[in-house]
Amino acid sequence: MREDVALRVLLLIHISAGCFFTAVSCQSDGSSSSSVVVAGYNVSAPAGSKIVLQCVSTRMVWTIDKVMDRQRVVHWDMYREEPDYAVERVVDMFSAGDQRIYNSYNQNRVGLNPTAFKDGNFSLVIKDVTMNDRGLYSCNLHHLYCHLYETVRVQLNVTKSRRKEQRFWDGHKAVYVVLLGSTVVLPCVNRRAVWTDWSSEEEDQQVVHWDHQSPGVRHDQADRLVDLYASGEQRSYGPLFLQRKMNISNHAFSVGDFSLAISDLQPTDRGTYSCHLHHHYCGLHERREFQVTVELPLIQTTQPAQALPSEEKDATKAESPRVITVILPDQRHHFLLPLGYVLTSFLLLAFVILIIILITRRRRAKEFYPQASVRSGRSCSSSDEFEMDVSDVDVCCQEERRFDYKNNLLKEKAHVNTQPKVIDLDKEMQKFSK
Repeated sequence: MREDVALRVLLLIHISAGCFFTAVSCQSDGSSSSSVVVAGYNVSAPAGSKIVLQCVSTRMVWTIDKVMDRQRVVHWDMYREEPDYAVERVVDMFSAGDQRIYNSYNQNRVGLNPTAFKDGNFSLVIKDVTMNDRGLYSCNLHHLYCHLYETVRVQLNVTKSRRKEQRFWDGHKAVYVVLLGSTVVLPCVNRRAVWTDWSSEEEDQQVVHWDHQSPGVRHDQADRLVDLYASGEQRSYGPLFLQRKMNISNHAFSVGDFSLAISDLQPTDRGTYSCHLHHHYCGLHERREFQVTVELPLIQTTQPAQALPSEEKDATKAESPRVITVILPDQRHHFLLPLGYVLTSFLLLAFVILIIILITRRRRAKEFYPQASVRSGRSCSSSDEFEMDVSDVDVCCQEERRFDYKNNLLKEKAHVNTQPKVIDLDKEMQKFSK
């Protein structure tokens, strides 16, 4: 039983130690992985040439702080709707200075916490609130050295009814409805280290380093090229800087230009270069990436090109060079071009098939419904009489034959009956004389 307990305790200790060392390793490598990529570039240059990878930031300019207590400042402003949306400065305060009240009416009535830059509470206290205090207030935090500017807005309304007192968020700012004659605290809290702490050793807070990734190498396995510190210290890694093939200005932190120059470019230099900017005190962690491609070296001809015999040139006029600009698409979006061509071909084919179907249907409709032929001197009814079925014609012929036969018989009988009778005149004279 005791052995089981001991084993469990050892297992817990082992797991705790593993988690601790994992956290430490993550924190040690977090400076490079936590940086945010703010820009990416594709750079292509011929072999043997010189390229400059631009990496400039004004926020990384380092100068010795000559004013110290005037780098951090907070001030409260008020916007009045009447008259004409006037802006009034209420109070301001530096990190190691006294508060300055701009209106004598607010003396001993409006103020900030004296320890604001130690605890990060920059809230504005207004005593004995009057109707004249109504308006939109803004708390403005400025850090001149870090180039940081933050603003918090609060709407203050005053009421005479205690039942109408409330505090709510209107979607853009906090709204305070307070009782006339009471005391109100307009909130403005920011406890970030950049506002509450101050390091006199600024050169230990700023560092810049360049990394290089060969094709197929992951970001966490990149090779470190150089480290730069604001104090002037520079650490170079590998033979490239020792051979002076790569270079960074010695006045990089004074002007904020950390560009990397690469001379005698070779195919082995291709890959991804990244410029990391870290200002731990100001909370700046940025990275700029450059995809470098090495092309074939430039071919320089020793003899000038001769013109063809058929060409006529004017010796008094200088010939302007002919430059052909070729824009290569980005590799990330290169697959969109063939996709667009395929979609266009499909649309054109569908359009042609649709036209063929419409023409075929129209021809079939003409075959099923032919137009009536118009002939001069004949009506539609007469033309219809000649369109008869063959069986109907045979029946009509037989009936006509029978009808003709009957007519012939009747005619013969009528002819017999209509023959004139011969009158004997002697017999008639004898009848008459008697």
